[in-house]
Amino acid sequence: MADDIPARMVYAGHRWRVTDTPTRLRESIWSAPLESHHGLYGWRFQATSDAGDSLVFDVYRERDHWHVHHTYT
Repeated sequence: MADDIPARMVYAGHRWRVTDTPTRLRESIWSAPLESHHGLYGWRFQATSDAGDSLVFDVYRERDHWHVHHTYT
């Protein structure tokens, strides 16, 4: 995170750099029950690996870590 906005991450054993402007996602878009994820929020962003592969990620914060909910090619 940089200024509370996603900037980079490690996913599937690879480093990814955020390469667009992340969009904040609110509770209403998640399929997880809200009772188990109070205050759930996340981000959607495109990221590019060091190898040059790009994916769009939906990620959300769960307690003390981030979870990749879905990826799009």
